[in-house]
This record gives sequence, C-alpha cells and structure tokens, in this order.
Amino acid sequence: MKPAARRPPPYHTDRSTLEREISFESFRASGAGGQHLHKTESAVRLVHHPSGVTVTVSDTRSQHQNREIAFERLTARLRKLNAVPKPRKKTRPTLGAKKRRLEGKRQTGATKRLRGRVRNDD
Repeated sequence: MKPAARRPPPYHTDRSTLEREISFESFRASGAGGQHLHKTESAVRLVHHPSGVTVTVSDTRSQHQNREIAFERLTARLRKLNAVPKPRKKTRPTLGAKKRRLEGKRQTGATKRLRGRVRNDD
C-alpha cells in the first residue's frame, strides 16, 4: 500500500472539516482490560489523510467515548503540527564572557600539566 501524499500545514482543526478528512475504523481492543473490553468493538482508529496522522484509542468500553477522545487527541496533534516556531536570533558572547571562558581553559590546562609523571632524580 502506497503512503498518501501529505499536504503541508496548516491543517484544519474544526470538527466538521476533520470528519470529512479522516477515515474511521472500529476494532476489538487488545491488551489489559479483561473480557468486558475485548468482547465489544470499542477501540477506535482515526487516520487523517492530509497529514498522515493516525490516532488509536481504546481507553474506555464505550466506542462513543473513545471516538470523542480520539478527536481530541487528533486536534491536539494537528495543532502541534500547525505551530510555527519563532525564528532564532543569532547572539554573540560578550567580551567578558569570552575572557572568563578562556581563563577557565588556561586554569584547566595548567592543572592538567601538573599531573605529569613525577621523576626521582637522585
């Protein structure tokens, strides 16, 4: 199966648009939870095709609750993908900071030079 072509952000996060852009699948949950959880198809998987994000929820025994939780998680992930990071500003260390760093390096070098082998000249 070929992966779907992904559209770049921003992705829509409103519920009505999301319901048109996703595929919904329900299945039997696996893992801990016992017989009550495993005898119903209460687990939910939502696939958002434009972004390729997949959300799987099997928290409760109710498929409706799992569906709501899945939509909340999907919108949270899409908001995270939509976030634009602030551009970084280049900064330079101050002259005093440079001097302190170099002085520290000199001190360390001097300490290491003193760790040399001790000679016994008799």
